[in-house]
Amino acid sequence: MRARNIILLGLVILLAVAPLWLKKNSEFGGADDRAEQAITQVHPGYKPWFSSLWEPPSGEVETFLFAVQAAVGAGFIGYYLGYSKARKKVLEEMEKTAAPTEISKS
Repeated sequence: MRARNIILLGLVILLAVAPLWLKKNSEFGGADDRAEQAITQVHPGYKPWFSSLWEPPSGEVETFLFAVQAAVGAGFIGYYLGYSKARKKVLEEMEKTAAPTEISKS
């Protein structure tokens, strides 16, 4: 079981890194870039209200950070759902074993 988990983790890492390695000079644009282009076409003099505190060095890094953020969020949700289900199961088992016994009629 442990070996299977390690293999699966390796495959996940490979899936995350492979596109960046295989397509070194490609542009991975997102919705933010397209929205900015659409705004400048409609209103060329538009000035943003604020600017980013930190700009990633490339689109690939930005995409990677977004994917990591999504993975952490999915991991948290999965952990919470698993924890909740296991907790419910344990509580149900405790209720079964701690059920009051019938008082014998005397």
